[in-house]
Amino acid sequence: MTLFPEKSPNTPADSQGLIDTLCRDCATLAPLPIQALRCAACGSPRLVKHGELTQLGVAHLDCDAFYAAVEKRDNPELTDKPVIIGGGRRGVVSTCCYVARIHGVHSAMPMFQATKACPKAVIIQPDMEKYGRVGREVRALMQELTPLVEPLSIDEAFMDLRGTERLHGGPPALSLLKLVQRIEAEIGITVSIGLSHNKFLAKLSSDFDKPRGFSLIGQAETLDTLAALPVSAIWGVGKAMQARLARDGIRQISQLQKIDESELARRYEATGLRLARLAKGHDTRPVTPRAAAKSISSETTFNEDLSDGAALEKHLWRLSERTAERCKAKGVAGKTLVLKMKADRLSSLTRSRALSNPTQLADVIFEQGRDMMHHLLADKPGTRFRLIGIGLAGLVDEKMADPLDLGDPDKAKRKAAEQAMDVLRDKFGKDSIKKGRGL
Repeated sequence: MTLFPEKSPNTPADSQGLIDTLCRDCATLAPLPIQALRCAACGSPRLVKHGELTQLGVAHLDCDAFYAAVEKRDNPELTDKPVIIGGGRRGVVSTCCYVARIHGVHSAMPMFQATKACPKAVIIQPDMEKYGRVGREVRALMQELTPLVEPLSIDEAFMDLRGTERLHGGPPALSLLKLVQRIEAEIGITVSIGLSHNKFLAKLSSDFDKPRGFSLIGQAETLDTLAALPVSAIWGVGKAMQARLARDGIRQISQLQKIDESELARRYEATGLRLARLAKGHDTRPVTPRAAAKSISSETTFNEDLSDGAALEKHLWRLSERTAERCKAKGVAGKTLVLKMKADRLSSLTRSRALSNPTQLADVIFEQGRDMMHHLLADKPGTRFRLIGIGLAGLVDEKMADPLDLGDPDKAKRKAAEQAMDVLRDKFGKDSIKKGRGL
């Protein structure tokens, strides 16, 4: 199993006892004796050895403890401290650094449990705007290597580098290592790489050696690598499916490999077919660049339920500013405004309104959203809400945004004022200037 490929290559050396080796420090790629422990060029022990090192081209890149890593980058005083990104008594841990994980903290853990497990942790409210900006910086570097980048989330994506050898002057493994080095040097965070012959195995291998991992699963070792893993390692097998398989006595992928595909299909229908194929490492899904976002929104969950319109307006304004910032960063505007309010964990109330013109202005988003919110409050008198969100759908190019309106002669002044505030925030920071309603 390729948990630590630099220490234990899983594919045999050639007839001369040599195996393709990549130094993770100086990026030297050369055949070395399989027993070699250090790079012949720089002496580093950080070697990736694999018989298929120059042949594999499907990769999964995963940023290490992304939100926490960005916060530590921006505040070096946090470097050696346990950091938890989250907040609020009702909140959950968005992510945490590896120091906090030593204490048992993990993503999606309720905050009260996390602070109990790690009372000395530094708690930081998530700054999604900042994380989004850094995530886009990472993605831009990925897209310099290949247009075939398929984001899974803000901090991870698939890449298909097959056929790029001539363009980049080396195999995908070497290109990926140089990408890792650029991300660390230029952006200031670390990432882990999984490299294989399909998406399922690439994502699986990226978890083998985090943080700063660089792991491979080759064709020759696929079955043996999978056989040693529990069924939970298969993409899409959650707790319910694990329990169902366990009732049938199936806990390891090795057991699935021994069951005929038709039998698994009979037991578990379409899921059975997927299990049969993934258990043997078969995944034909292409790496497909994701279509542009269809909407942009922001939302927040309150520490205490709210029913007062004035209190809700304060939250709505901050969310309107955040949504506007995201639209401006992406160069888009929205034709439809969407308001979301949640009174409990299950029921969600959503209202939408078509705008006369596409907008990316916080002022317009707030004014229209406030009107929708008060109509909803009137329809649900006395209701206490735990969440509010505001967003724009029907996205178009920002060139179509907020034209002058003869029916609203002050709109040009408000637009100019907001643009002036944007310039100041870009220069001095987003908290350098605020409107009165945001205080």
